[in-house]
Amino acid sequence: MYKETNQRSIVKGISWRIVATSTTIVIVYVFFGRLDLAIAAGMIETVLKVALYWLHERAWFKIHWGKKKIEPFNLWFTGLPLSGKTTIADKVYEELEKLHIPLERIDAKDIRDLIPDIGFTREDRNRHMHRVGFLIQKLQKNSISTVASFVSPYRESRKAIRDMVTNNIIVHVKADIETCKQRDYKGVYQKALKGELQNFSGINDVYEEPQHAEIVIDTEIMSAEEAANTIVKYIKKHYVK
Repeated sequence: MYKETNQRSIVKGISWRIVATSTTIVIVYVFFGRLDLAIAAGMIETVLKVALYWLHERAWFKIHWGKKKIEPFNLWFTGLPLSGKTTIADKVYEELEKLHIPLERIDAKDIRDLIPDIGFTREDRNRHMHRVGFLIQKLQKNSISTVASFVSPYRESRKAIRDMVTNNIIVHVKADIETCKQRDYKGVYQKALKGELQNFSGINDVYEEPQHAEIVIDTEIMSAEEAANTIVKYIKKHYVK
């Protein structure tokens, strides 16, 4: 993807002005046969049009009619470990980026790498969710939407996120425990089953399924691409029209 630089925009503006002024000079010369009059008309036209364009833009800048603000939203992906949250959330983020809206991706692993000593008890996780909610709040104050993926196994922590942020959309990524075990390329389920990992959602700790999720994705019957398309369509319908 290429970004238009200020220098390129300035050069394009100057080149267009040269073309437009030259056209005016030629037209005046053709009709009146006087080069001095043609050049004078071209110069006057240039100055007047630049000034009028500036005034026109300033006037429209103050008029709010026809402007529509995209309200920031938070897509909150929740589900058992290895249910497919991160994979689907990454695909959704890639597709939403194409809409050129202010957007940030937040994943549990990235936050835990940043704050490694969080802990996994219910109290630790609930406290951690408040930190994440505060971060999303700050991003939303700058009109930045978020795509967040966290196991977030407890209803009270998900409710805290819903209460803290604007336009919170819970995406429940469903997969039964046996399917998650089959996807366990990290070996974390085996460690939890052996007792090497404590407070592991679905094994030695609970995962409380959302009761009021806006979107439910069943990864048993839906591919990651199909899931991403479903979620992006929801966002386009409700937030980016």
